[in-house]
Amino acid sequence: MSTTPAPDDPAPDRPPAHRRSSTVLNGFLPIISTALALGLVVGLLVAGITPSSGGHGHDDGRPVAAAADEAALPGAGKKVTLQFEEGDMYIKPNKVTVPAGADVTVNVVNKGSQAHTLSLLGRTNKQLEPGKSETQHWGVLTESTQAWCVIPGHKDAGMLVEVTVTGGKTGTAAASTGNSTGGTAAADGANAKIDPAAKPADGWKPRDPAAPENDGKDVHEVTFTVTEKEEEVAPGVKQVRWTFNGTAPGPILRGKVGDTFKITLVNKGTMEHSIDFHASKVAPNVQMRTIKPGQSLVYEFKAHFSGIFTYHCGADPMIYHMGNGMYGAVIVDPPDLGKVDKEFVLVQSELYLGPQGKPGDLKKMLAGQYDAVVFNGYYNQYAYAPIKVKPGDRVRVWVDDSGPNENIAFHVVGTIFDTVWKEGQYTLRRDNREKGGSQVLDLQPTQGGFVEFTLPDAGTYPFLGHKMKNMAAGGLGVFQAG
Repeated sequence: MSTTPAPDDPAPDRPPAHRRSSTVLNGFLPIISTALALGLVVGLLVAGITPSSGGHGHDDGRPVAAAADEAALPGAGKKVTLQFEEGDMYIKPNKVTVPAGADVTVNVVNKGSQAHTLSLLGRTNKQLEPGKSETQHWGVLTESTQAWCVIPGHKDAGMLVEVTVTGGKTGTAAASTGNSTGGTAAADGANAKIDPAAKPADGWKPRDPAAPENDGKDVHEVTFTVTEKEEEVAPGVKQVRWTFNGTAPGPILRGKVGDTFKITLVNKGTMEHSIDFHASKVAPNVQMRTIKPGQSLVYEFKAHFSGIFTYHCGADPMIYHMGNGMYGAVIVDPPDLGKVDKEFVLVQSELYLGPQGKPGDLKKMLAGQYDAVVFNGYYNQYAYAPIKVKPGDRVRVWVDDSGPNENIAFHVVGTIFDTVWKEGQYTLRRDNREKGGSQVLDLQPTQGGFVEFTLPDAGTYPFLGHKMKNMAAGGLGVFQAG
């Protein structure tokens, strides 16, 4: 059964939030030390639509004075019918004009591939399924206003109609484009902010970065349950994350070339979701299809190629679902993969903070204005909790750049990679004839690979994306050899 999400509340437009500045001291250990060291609520009462709560009036609930004012408006006594077409992330037309005082009826048809709404001033309407149409009575309009799809993210992705009412009051509703679900900030300072000097509270635990072992099976059957839950993403900063099996990133899967992966996706969220495995070769409209709350699908594929591959939700707007945590990785071992002493997985992504306890900010995602770049979903978590190895251990690190926007040049300070695998092939092998070594593994969003190295002596070895502004924004960790 489909459910309707909370409407996007209107709020004034504002410039994009100023990005948090970080003071980066000279040298890596001072950097680590530094790293460790609602908005306006606008009541929109549309005159002529909201009944009077008292006094003598007409049968439609309007006071006598209001009815007299409306009688003088240019559209008084007129009936206007508007036609709208909805698709995936658009409404046509997106601007209409009506005379003040006109009685407005709307016909809307959904030609998209998923459910949408057309809700005047964000009122909660029943979702309109693909291929269906409906008629709405908006009533008498006396000032400019807006209508939009209230499903989270859809308005900021383009599903918004400006309704200009001429000859009536000068309203402010038409300027309201905020999103209480986190699509935009409600006002300056409304979005959560990260304190780079803050530390996690007692009892906090990092995500275990250890790579899962290949269970040796030829068929891997897994259930992915979609839920939306509040999680801490930095010390004291909580956001609603859209998750696979309760984590962002989702579970790391592992197998070998020729294995079959059979994933049952169960949607227990409040909106439509899907899943797209980059490790698969399947018809997207079949296995990657979007499902409604309460529905499930089985996504089955055979792994024909080796590497580390991103998976993510593909529901529109895709960047909003990925930016709110719906991503993860699948490792498909290359043939004859050598043994190592320690093996880890690091998934890089970005945080685009919305208000505390809300989903991320879609407009910041679309503009690439991140608040943090993180490994495995949490700001600087492996600087707070270093990853422990022994001196001389042979270490393999799988790296997946899930994005959605930023690239990475993965680097470990104090060592050199003697083995590098990137996007389906070795670019460097141990004991190569050229005596060559690598300093970084460079990846674009949704690319992946692995590196191998040793840490020769006891000590702390920082790792980071060597795009320095990203390192200073939370993309920093430490290997502790000792």
